[in-house]
Amino acid sequence: MSLIVVGSMAFDAIETPFGKSDKIIGGAATYIAWSASNFTRPIKQISVVGGDFPEEELSSLNARGVELEGVQIKKDEKSFFWSGKYHLDMNSRDTLVTELNVLANFDPVVPESYQGAEYLMLGNLVPAVQLSVIKQLKQRPKLIVMDTMNFWMEVAMDDLKKTIAEVDVLLVNDSEARQLSEEFSLVKAARKIMAMGPKYLIIKKGEHGALLFHGNEVFFAPALPLEEVFDPTGAGDTFAGGFIGHIARTRDISFSNMKTAIIVGSAMASFCVEKFGTHRLKEISRADIDQRIQQFVQLVNFDIELV
Repeated sequence: MSLIVVGSMAFDAIETPFGKSDKIIGGAATYIAWSASNFTRPIKQISVVGGDFPEEELSSLNARGVELEGVQIKKDEKSFFWSGKYHLDMNSRDTLVTELNVLANFDPVVPESYQGAEYLMLGNLVPAVQLSVIKQLKQRPKLIVMDTMNFWMEVAMDDLKKTIAEVDVLLVNDSEARQLSEEFSLVKAARKIMAMGPKYLIIKKGEHGALLFHGNEVFFAPALPLEEVFDPTGAGDTFAGGFIGHIARTRDISFSNMKTAIIVGSAMASFCVEKFGTHRLKEISRADIDQRIQQFVQLVNFDIELV
């Protein structure tokens, strides 16, 4: 039940209405790996970092069952860096600094030991890079999940559509779904996007939950109302990690099991936002996760009698 995770491993500097961080560890693949490692191991990581990326961070991930043979370390270069400031609603933000550094010329190489993996999670990256990983696999995984963002729709739409055509599950937020499909109705948007290739579409709606589409079926999962949200950075990646981690653990790619995977992903994302960066993900236990998932179950569980 091996899982390949592709994405950035980076530094972030974040300011929210509730606090400010120094330069901390971030990156899509980092969040995905920390989240997914609660459910499945080994995780075969594909990424690139500079010589400034902390050795202790790599060791911590390795101790969690994350294999790093596919992580390129360019000792004379710097890691990807992003800085942003969130508005009061925590759903919108301003990017202050983006330094691609090692990510600018990232050419992923899939190690021979990664071949035969059953699941592939493509974190948000240049679509051509995501497609390169798919093409390097000698055997198609049982499930390929892809995350992307509006930026690629603006600068690399042709490559994005080529990559989308190769995946089974696509993750986007509601505004990205509308932009990609040119439809306002999310139901119409989902139908149009699934016609591009993916059998399943997950539309993330932040604090308003997530939608799962497959054929004519739709499932809605709520978000857990939280008293305090410190930092939403990485929440979508953490969601993706919980989702694919549950799928890999259960080895069940049915629509029914994906419903459960969305609840698991939502539960993991609810932990992520409670502290800056990956700090909260590093301290939670399996008991904490089970309790949080149960809270989600109670949130939507009700009896009704029609008379």
